[in-house]
Amino acid sequence: MSKGTINVSVDNIFPLIKKFLYSDHEIFLRELISNATDATLKMKHLANIGEAEGVEYGNPMIEVKLDKKKKELRIIDQGIGMTKDEVEKYINEIAFSGAEEFIEKYKDKNGKDAGIIGHFGLGFYSAFMVAEKVEIITKSYKDEPAVHWTCDGSPEFTLEKADKKERGTEIILHIAEDSTEFLEESRIRELLVKYNKFMPIPIKFGTRTETLPKPEGAKEEDKAPTQEVDNIINNPNPAWTKQPTELEDKDYNSFYRELYPMQFEEPLFHIHLNVDYPFNLTGILYFPKMTNDMSIQKDKIQLYQNQVFVTDNVEGIVPEFLTMLRGVIDSPDIPLNVSRSYLQADGAVKKISSYITRKVADKLKSLFNSDREGFEKKWNDIKIVIEYGMLTEDKFFEKAQDFALYPTVDNTFYTFSELKEKIKDIQTDKDGNTVILYASNKEEQHSYIEAAKEKGYEVLLLDSPIVTHLLQKVEGSEEKISFLRVDSDHVENLIKKDDAQISKLSDEEKETLKTFLDGVIPKEKFSVQLEALDSNANPFIITEPEFMRRMKDMQKTGGGGMFGMGGFPEMYNLIVNTNHELVSEILNTKTEKKKERLVNQALDLARLSKNLLKGEELTAFIKRSYEMIK
Repeated sequence: MSKGTINVSVDNIFPLIKKFLYSDHEIFLRELISNATDATLKMKHLANIGEAEGVEYGNPMIEVKLDKKKKELRIIDQGIGMTKDEVEKYINEIAFSGAEEFIEKYKDKNGKDAGIIGHFGLGFYSAFMVAEKVEIITKSYKDEPAVHWTCDGSPEFTLEKADKKERGTEIILHIAEDSTEFLEESRIRELLVKYNKFMPIPIKFGTRTETLPKPEGAKEEDKAPTQEVDNIINNPNPAWTKQPTELEDKDYNSFYRELYPMQFEEPLFHIHLNVDYPFNLTGILYFPKMTNDMSIQKDKIQLYQNQVFVTDNVEGIVPEFLTMLRGVIDSPDIPLNVSRSYLQADGAVKKISSYITRKVADKLKSLFNSDREGFEKKWNDIKIVIEYGMLTEDKFFEKAQDFALYPTVDNTFYTFSELKEKIKDIQTDKDGNTVILYASNKEEQHSYIEAAKEKGYEVLLLDSPIVTHLLQKVEGSEEKISFLRVDSDHVENLIKKDDAQISKLSDEEKETLKTFLDGVIPKEKFSVQLEALDSNANPFIITEPEFMRRMKDMQKTGGGGMFGMGGFPEMYNLIVNTNHELVSEILNTKTEKKKERLVNQALDLARLSKNLLKGEELTAFIKRSYEMIK
């Protein structure tokens, strides 16, 4: 037996590892199983290239064993193993990465590695976050004796011969008193499923009972035979590691259920990512059914590195608008910090993000071109992602012109170019500007929608929470295009033509009427405007100027602050139609009380059509209405 001191640059690195390097102690199991996977993949690679003469790769697995009484957790592999010299080199020299050296030596002629996970040479020492003592019993595939390494968490270790006969490595963790949660079978199973569910080597954790088919001739009441089999907790060949040509829709849907067992709805469609230059990246992204609440749908994409789970916070590598999707991304080229717990931003991440954006845009365009009817049916379920992407990613905005849809209140769908062509003749104003009308709520804005449709105008239905921001961007990218919500003005004023109505009232009568209305109608809520409209138009019409309403909408979704305008008051325009007979009656009524009652009734009817009449004011309106029809 030999003794020695681990070569580190501080007196005791283990407290630093425990306190600072790994913020979450549970990842020790991920790191140790990653090392076991590395060792097994190395063995496979050496066997494949003929570097391990006389050694059979076989069908190795990784086994995790728990002994609660002895307070031991064991991780056992059948991989490459280590000689005494290799233990000295890779274990006792902290931060020397055996995986990196192996990759450099054995990567193929194209510069690709063998799928080795390790990067930093520190993963093994994460064991000391939960263990008071750690042992390694290892035998190399080479014809050399097995060795037994022991360390109690201090820089001192012992190294002696062992009687292990089979190649591979066994790590024995003597769990510390402050980490006894890791002696619970349920906790270990939870971690194995969380971090190692898709590791490329089968991982055994105990056994399970499997029911066998009944033998021929068995009676109905006879119990089916059972047998104990290895409990393999992972799927070593998940869908994203395969070529798209190997998979059918049912395979993608099956994998979706494997990723999200509590999600009962099928995804709308998927995008298979597969690129090996200028970076390596694979994965599958799914479009689930979306709601307008963007926040609750984030953090559903899982990030892996060589099939090792890293995080489900993929902001940075996945463009923000796509974080509402679900699925898996796997890349060995994603730069992580030393504990593999978060991304380090660099040029590679930006390239990967751009690639994913382009791939998603291409897939959406392909779906639109191949099955437009099906795409239109899915639009309401996916529009929030596409609209958010158009708003936040300029390149996606450009590509989306080919497939982004603009639905009408009558459920007709147009691309932007189709829409412009459709409305250019009837919805161009006297100054040559094309005005696109839209509603955000078919029920609340019904009367305004109907008035616009009577004019022959198309009215879009744009109801996502970010539509105001998006319209600003579209207007900025197009010449002589503007969007107006149908309730932002009277229909005659939305798209102004040359022909203007003449008022029935004289200037003196209008002045008298205006003075009276200003005394009755609350100034803090309404700005009274007398206008000559068609005599069939409503006498009182409430509108909200497009600019003010947009600013309020943008403030609600986080964009108002940029204008430095603070809170916006609830202020509306009250358009009074001077050509309506009720307005003439109000002007000519001699009794002040009746005059006021007519004004209040007409105002409340206008407020009712705008969904502004509620509570006490609604009660007063109903009471007044009954009194007027007695």
